[in-house]
Amino acid sequence: MSFRIIPSIYLKDGKVVNKNTMEIVGDGDAVALATLYNNRGADELIIFDISETDSQHDNNIGTMVSIADAVDIPILVGGNIKRLEDVKKYIYTGAKKAILDGNKESNLELVSEASERFGSDKIAVMIDSTFDMNKIKTLKYDGASLIIANNCAREALGYGIRVLAYDCMYSFEDIISFAKEEKVYGVSHAGLDEAFDYMNFKAQLKDEDVKVDVLESKITFDKFKTNSDGMIPVIVQDYKTDKVLMLAYMNEEAFNLTIKTGKMTYFSRSRNEIWVKGLTSGNFQYVKELSMDCDLDTMLAKVHQVGVPCHTGADTCFFNELVKKEFDESNPIHVFEDVYKTILDRKVNPKEGSYTNYLFDKGIDKILKKVGEEATEIVIAAKNPDPQEVKYEISDFLYHVMVLMAEKGVTWKEITKELSRR
Repeated sequence: MSFRIIPSIYLKDGKVVNKNTMEIVGDGDAVALATLYNNRGADELIIFDISETDSQHDNNIGTMVSIADAVDIPILVGGNIKRLEDVKKYIYTGAKKAILDGNKESNLELVSEASERFGSDKIAVMIDSTFDMNKIKTLKYDGASLIIANNCAREALGYGIRVLAYDCMYSFEDIISFAKEEKVYGVSHAGLDEAFDYMNFKAQLKDEDVKVDVLESKITFDKFKTNSDGMIPVIVQDYKTDKVLMLAYMNEEAFNLTIKTGKMTYFSRSRNEIWVKGLTSGNFQYVKELSMDCDLDTMLAKVHQVGVPCHTGADTCFFNELVKKEFDESNPIHVFEDVYKTILDRKVNPKEGSYTNYLFDKGIDKILKKVGEEATEIVIAAKNPDPQEVKYEISDFLYHVMVLMAEKGVTWKEITKELSRR
C-alpha cells in the first residue's frame, strides 16, 4: 500500500477556516480548494466539521457532499460525532472513512457499533498525546481500521492498526523513516497547503525507496514513433465527458515533464519552446490518463480541464462545423441528462398544458404517488411475456423519478457518483 500525503480542510458553516483563528481562509470556497488539492497530487483529503449549531452542521455536511462530488481522491471526515447517526451522515457524504475523536470516551464506545453497522474499513479514530495507548488494542478488536495520531504517531505504531501521522513536526528524513515503518498509512500537516508541490515531494520520496502514488509510464518515449521533429501529436479529451478539447504536440522533454508534474506539457511549434498548458492563463490540464494508439505514434490524453482549453474562450478548439449528418444520439447518460434538463426547464419556465408542470404544481405527494404507481407497473409488466411492456414501464418510471430528482434538487451527476462508490 502506498504512503499517502494528505492535506486537511476545516469547515465552519460551509466555509474553509483557519483551525486556530476560525477566520475564513481566502473566499472560503471549500470545493475549489479540495479540487486544487485533488489536481495537484494529494492522495486523500481530511475534512473536519467545526460546527456549534445544527444549521452549521448541515451546511458543513452539504459542503462535504459537494466536495465528494467534485474530487476523485478519497475523503476522510470527522469533527462532530456524538451518536451513530452522525457517523452515518459523514459516511453518506461519500467519505471513505468517518473519524471519531478517541479522546472522548463516548466516541470510543461508538467504535464497535459503527464498525458493525458500516464496516470496519469505514472507521478511523483520532488520538493525541494524552490518549491511553493501551486502549488501541481494544480499538483493534472493536473494528477501527485507522489511527490518526495527532503529534504522537510513533507511539501508536506496533499495535496492529494503520497509523496516519497528523500535524507531526517531521523533517524530510523523519518522514522517510516513518514511511518505511510497518502499518504506516500516511502523513498530514499544516504545511501541506495549496502552494505545496505534492508531485515533486512524492518524487523525492520515491527516490528514497518510499512507495508512493506517482505517474509512471509503462512505455518510454524512445519507443514512440515520432515525426521528423521528434514529436508526437496529442489528442486531449475531458476525462468525464469525453469531449475532444484540443490537439497539441509533445517532444520527449514535454512528455517527461508531464509525467513528473501531472500537468499537461507540450512543445509549442510556433514559439519553439516547452509549453505548460495554463501557465499564463491558469487553465491547466491535469493528467487523468495517457494512452498510445496501436502504432505508438499518437497519444490520447484524458484530463481535468481547468477553465477552457481554447484561446478563443471556447470549451473546445473544434467548433468550426464543416459537415453534419443527422444521427441517433443514444448515449444513455446524454439521454438522461437531456431529458433531465428539459424537466428542469419546465420547472423554471412553465409551459401551458405540460404534464411535467402539472406534476410540479401538484407537489411532492403527487410526484411520489406517480413514482410508486410506475414502480408497480414495472412489476406487473415483468410478469407478462412481452418484454416491450417492461421497456415502456421502466421508461415511464425513470421519467417520474427524474421529476422527483428535479423537485429535490438531485442531479444525474450525483446519482452516478453515488453508484460508482458502491
